[in-house]
Amino acid sequence: MNAIEIKGLTFSYGNTPVLKGADLSVPKGRFAALIGANGAGKSTLIKMLLGELPLTGENGSIELMDQELKQFDGWSQVGYVPQNGMAGYKDFPASVEEIVKANLYSRIGLFRFGGKKEKELVHQALCQVGMEPFEKRLIGKLSGGQQQRVLLARALVNQPKLLILDEPTSGVDKENTEEFYRLIKKFNREDGVTVFMVTHDRNCLSELADDVWHLHNGTMIRVNFERKGECDGDI
Repeated sequence: MNAIEIKGLTFSYGNTPVLKGADLSVPKGRFAALIGANGAGKSTLIKMLLGELPLTGENGSIELMDQELKQFDGWSQVGYVPQNGMAGYKDFPASVEEIVKANLYSRIGLFRFGGKKEKELVHQALCQVGMEPFEKRLIGKLSGGQQQRVLLARALVNQPKLLILDEPTSGVDKENTEEFYRLIKKFNREDGVTVFMVTHDRNCLSELADDVWHLHNGTMIRVNFERKGECDGDI
């Protein structure tokens, strides 16, 4: 079974084509990475995957978990870590615990606080990323790397089967980037979470990803990386 199946995907902004019949598949349990130049259409593809941009019969097709996107009703199974996702929270008077709990709204309802079970799910997610000592800390008081781990916990709190990441280490230093990648690899290898990561950082992809795709001129190209013993800079 494929966690993601994209066939003939096209999209244009006005008269400017971005995607031109792109095809991509991510089998369940795999770690797939998508690379490409700035402006290649990577974020556009993510928005279409998440249903944020319209998909008609003329645009091709997208399936998540063997279900057409228009009929897909398993969004609680999909975790999402956006690019620069904490930018809107850095001055917001919310704690780490509250930020993570907010992603349980489909379970507890908007403007509700949840109970013991929800509190345990939040604590478990924070433990998974090593951020449980910071549960009560205001989000704006954390470093960039810590904030990214909170975003990861927020994506994991629903115990997803598919994790989508849009350039998740943008603006994060090398040490915290390596730790973030270690966590992602752990969830993929040990917990069986399917990972689809969009990135322009090619460091360590040969050690992280099972499949690497390059979005170029609106179409997908499969990339072969030689497995190496350690990361050694840009690929």
